[in-house]
Amino acid sequence: MLYPQRFNQFTKEHADTLAALLCGLLLFLGWFALHFGALGWALLLLPAAYVIGGYESAREGLTTLIKEKELDVDLLMIVAAVGAASLGLWRREYHLIIDGAILILIFAISGALEGYAMRRTERSIRSLMSLTPDTATVLHQGKEEVVPISQLKVGDEIVVKPGELIPTDGIIVSGYSTLNEAAITGESLPVEKTVGAEVFAGTLNGYGALKLQVHKPAESSLIQRVIRLVEQAQTEEPPSQQFIERFERGYARVIVIAGVLLATLPPFIWGWDWETTIYRALTFLVVASPCALMAAIMPTLLSGIANGARQGILFKNGAQLEKIGKVRAIAFDKTGTLTTGQVQVSQVISSSEYSQGDVLKAAAALESCSEHPIGKAIVQAANDLNWVRGVEVQAIPGQGIIGILNNQNLVVGKATFIQQYVAQLPEALYSLAKAWEHEGKTVVWVARESGEDYEVMGAIAIADMVRTEAVATITRLRKLGVEEIVMITGDNQRTAACVAQAVGINCVYAELLPEDKLDVIRSLQKQYKIVAMVGDGINDAPALAQASVGIAMGGAGSDVALETADIVLMADRLEKIATAIKLGRRSQSIVKQNIAIALGFIILLLIGNFLGNINLPIGVIGHEGSTVLVTLSGLRLLK
Repeated sequence: MLYPQRFNQFTKEHADTLAALLCGLLLFLGWFALHFGALGWALLLLPAAYVIGGYESAREGLTTLIKEKELDVDLLMIVAAVGAASLGLWRREYHLIIDGAILILIFAISGALEGYAMRRTERSIRSLMSLTPDTATVLHQGKEEVVPISQLKVGDEIVVKPGELIPTDGIIVSGYSTLNEAAITGESLPVEKTVGAEVFAGTLNGYGALKLQVHKPAESSLIQRVIRLVEQAQTEEPPSQQFIERFERGYARVIVIAGVLLATLPPFIWGWDWETTIYRALTFLVVASPCALMAAIMPTLLSGIANGARQGILFKNGAQLEKIGKVRAIAFDKTGTLTTGQVQVSQVISSSEYSQGDVLKAAAALESCSEHPIGKAIVQAANDLNWVRGVEVQAIPGQGIIGILNNQNLVVGKATFIQQYVAQLPEALYSLAKAWEHEGKTVVWVARESGEDYEVMGAIAIADMVRTEAVATITRLRKLGVEEIVMITGDNQRTAACVAQAVGINCVYAELLPEDKLDVIRSLQKQYKIVAMVGDGINDAPALAQASVGIAMGGAGSDVALETADIVLMADRLEKIATAIKLGRRSQSIVKQNIAIALGFIILLLIGNFLGNINLPIGVIGHEGSTVLVTLSGLRLLK
């Protein structure tokens, strides 16, 4: 039973792609049979291509006609294709059947692309839903009981063990730990949480066991709000899309009405015979078909997508390649976007009796026994030094760590913790440490036993480092004419301001939750219309979905950010944003040129048809020739 279920799921999700492939194959085989004189086979294969490739367009066109009383391009293409085939059979000009099949194939491919976009949206929502566990451990009458998240009630007490994901929003009633909230708030360092603090579903618990009390329904948790925001933003149609749909229906209505008038009025007005009238009407349907207009856009955008892929820029659809060239404002996330997202040792200072290496080695001796990210950063910085592991190491939650090194007591931690052992911190070191903290860095002090007292060895600054290419990227974007560049982050105001100043961004929005970021994007869109958002975390997903163009970091980005974004920078190279904008602008230029060529051909062919100077084969040649010409023009973007 498993195989049929999987097969049914596959065919359901990929039916549009299969239809386009089969239509193309049958079209080729029909052309081959016709070329070699196998008329019977051709008349069998080509109608099959019509049915398989045109079924979905015919169904949608008829549904729109019946339910909404509107004509659209889907129905127009079917009418034009069937008209060309009928005329081909009537006049035994069978190549016209192939022309109609080409029209069908173009729309089948368009349907396949639309189906892919819908599946991508569904995958992004599924990725968000997978961020929280399906069950939670509830304390019931002193016993632990595992229950589904959906059964949690306000007031329930749940247990979260070290290393587990928080299953739902809650308040800590017992325990102490550090939580990695980067996915929700963008905070680069784990946040210390104790009794009374709120924790969010989808965040990762550190080393301490926690007992939480559920204070809101599971469906009202922050991560569930993120899911709803992404769903809403991805289903809202932008004004440009609405305009295109209205234009398509209006165009189809005009062409169909004109075709009907051309098929009925000329015998009464100009005295044409009915064969000439029908012939001219069907020629009109063929030459007025917007194939060249369609080819003016898609080959160009697909070529631009291929060009971007070679440069590490993944465009998920052609519309975003077009939009990125029109961007007037860009919002950057901080952690993992403008910064590396990994805490590192940025600076070390020592007292006069010790070297910087001594300070690092002493800190690494104790921190090597810790699982805290700060400890890991210190150990990594000391990798090239000769240090030994301390003994009798003991962590003091939220304060620091103590141990013995070379038979001497050693203390590593916050200034307030060190001051329990040292009477006074050296003034010069303390002033510099305060300056580091003002820059948003975390300062770790190191002190060791000296006789009956302790003495300060030095201090270490820990920070999430700014990407080396960030400054050049911001400068280049301004030169390209981007009017507004802002930073939006869940990190604290002080750290955000320091990073923004370092990269050259003047406008900063800090301490934002996901919905706050979404509001900032909407506000920018009111002023600048086309707005790009660059991010990497789960907390960026709603803003990425709402932005006109969402750009995710491919290496550092979360799965949800990658699924939600329209463009992915595969190697986390920020400078490629400027490259993408230039590529988008060039694609716009080529598209405009192609549209002018396509419209020019259509107008000339229509005039020729009305004057009676062209027959149907010449109309088809002109129609297909213009399609080929604009297609080749679009391929210039491959360079």
